[in-house]
Amino acid sequence: MTKRQRLRDRLLKRRASRARLKRIQALKKSKESAKTSRPASEAGAPQQNPAELQSNKSAGALRKGSARAERALAAGRDPKDTMAAEQDERNRERQRAIDSLERDVGELRRLSDPTDQNAADIERIRGEVAELKREFYTHLGPWQRLQLARHPQRPYTDDYIRLLFENFTEIHGDRHFADDLALITGMAWFHDKPVMIIGSQKGRDTRQRLSRNFGQAKPEGYRKALRAMQLAAKYKRPIVIFIDTPGAYPGIGAEERGQAEAIAHNLREMSRLPVPIVVTITGEGGSGGALAIAVGDRIFMLENTVYSVISPEGCASITWRDPTKAEAAADALKITAKDLLELKLIDEIVPEPEGGAHLDPAAAAQLLEPFLARSLDELSRLAPQQLIEQRYDKFRRMGQFFA
Repeated sequence: MTKRQRLRDRLLKRRASRARLKRIQALKKSKESAKTSRPASEAGAPQQNPAELQSNKSAGALRKGSARAERALAAGRDPKDTMAAEQDERNRERQRAIDSLERDVGELRRLSDPTDQNAADIERIRGEVAELKREFYTHLGPWQRLQLARHPQRPYTDDYIRLLFENFTEIHGDRHFADDLALITGMAWFHDKPVMIIGSQKGRDTRQRLSRNFGQAKPEGYRKALRAMQLAAKYKRPIVIFIDTPGAYPGIGAEERGQAEAIAHNLREMSRLPVPIVVTITGEGGSGGALAIAVGDRIFMLENTVYSVISPEGCASITWRDPTKAEAAADALKITAKDLLELKLIDEIVPEPEGGAHLDPAAAAQLLEPFLARSLDELSRLAPQQLIEQRYDKFRRMGQFFA
């Protein structure tokens, strides 16, 4: 390609970027004018007071809602399910629109000259798109947060080990049956102090997920975790736990080897350990499979994670005999970090990077680090008997609102 052709291509790209910027600006101006101006048909109409306008709007919304409900009933569907599906579709459309705007702004930044007069406008538009995205993720419902908690690119235990700890040495096997790869256990250094790490691991691709059993531990996994915790207690090392599991493995082999007994044994022994235990829910915290390694002095949840006695799909199947009602079950179960903090079942919520931890695992680890450092420093000052008594009181207080 000659120099002249390269210059011509550059000029064409510059013109295309400016035309796209003008279209964005024109679209924004049209939206602003539509908000501030009234339709021509209303120009000669008598002015209504705000109460009448609000009443008319409410009546229109009621008529639309009634029409939707009638259509749903005629089709043999539950109106609530129809409205939930419509809201879910609107959320997806909004997410797609935000992603499209981000791509357009990124393309404009790539094609434009930093010294160009339009650069300031592009940066301003980028800030507005970021604000839209922030607002969208701030007001996510339980079902949407569950989807983020299950995102396949979220950081897992091995990512946090790589980003936060040094000199990790893994411990394998329970010395009874086998090594369960669904749980990672091992020793490492955190802020120049030795700690014991235990965490769930789901795997990235299909082969890893099969070998890790999708993060669902078997009895040997929980016995391996307890072996590591008892080793930490012997050498007075704090325990740091990361949880991201849909639950304990419910297979026949796991039941034959004492799945329920292994979980119950962990619950009892963890309540007696004389060393600090800091637990972080990094994705899903499902049922007894999560609780078996979640008896801690401090329990944190990342912003877009869930913690529940059962999955929404399982709850919907049992309650309504219909797994498609999982979204309604997610609302009823109170599974989000905000709900659990209000119920005093967790201690603090750890913020995530904008858009979720899956978009920037390194930033997610940096946000979590001060929570771990502060809690370990506070707990390390307590005597072993104080730790045990506080942990006992902490779990005895849970659920008092039902009494």
